[in-house]
Amino acid sequence: MRVMNEFDVLGDPIRRRLVELLADGEQSAGELTLVVRNEFGISQPAVSQHLRVLRESGFATVRPEGTRRLYAITPNRFDEIDTWLDRVRHHWQPKFDAIATEIARGKRARKQAEETP
Repeated sequence: MRVMNEFDVLGDPIRRRLVELLADGEQSAGELTLVVRNEFGISQPAVSQHLRVLRESGFATVRPEGTRRLYAITPNRFDEIDTWLDRVRHHWQPKFDAIATEIARGKRARKQAEETP
């Protein structure tokens, strides 16, 4: 099951954080390691292992630039997850719509209460 593997890869909070960082653009392994080590308190080899998992699963690419290794996300790799989410999104979308309606009603009621002397 490929989808399960994708969710397993992204189920790890450290790998999700790495993906978030890479969503801002290409970054060096050193930059990524510094942030993740500070936030999660893990070693440089552990960060490298997480980057390797992202790379081997196709969520990230790496290219050498001199002595640095630059990582970037692979945007189309997320298309499969988005397709899967589209198939199940209809289950929770009505609930989100209902919440939005209730929020709008509450705002209207507060506004009316403020306007009424």
